[in-house]
Amino acid sequence: VQLQASGGGLVQAGDSLRLSCASSGRTFSGYAVGWFRQTPGKEREFVASDGYNGRVTTYADSVKGRFTISRDNAKNTVYLQMSSLTPEDTAVYSCAVKRTMDATRWFKDYDYWGQGTLVTVSS
Repeated sequence: VQLQASGGGLVQAGDSLRLSCASSGRTFSGYAVGWFRQTPGKEREFVASDGYNGRVTTYADSVKGRFTISRDNAKNTVYLQMSSLTPEDTAVYSCAVKRTMDATRWFKDYDYWGQGTLVTVSS
């Protein structure tokens, strides 16, 4: 499974942004997908996950109500819709796939990773 994340950029506080994670070679069906973010000097942080083919979604408290994870299995793409962005959301965002349907918050549970996409939120 090869993952390609895209959609990052420079935005202002309060803006919205949608990240995409496309899979080549295999559909996301049957796999859990997670979004994580990382800033320099900090451990990778869980953001959101989608398990059981979209039936179970989980969010970090810091993004709950502002971010939405979704998937389109037909397009082999997972999205992270981010709204009401704050400077604290600035990070490199990465998508990951877990080869079972149950998503977790622990990044070491995930088997495949895409390269990150940088999101910068200015105040």
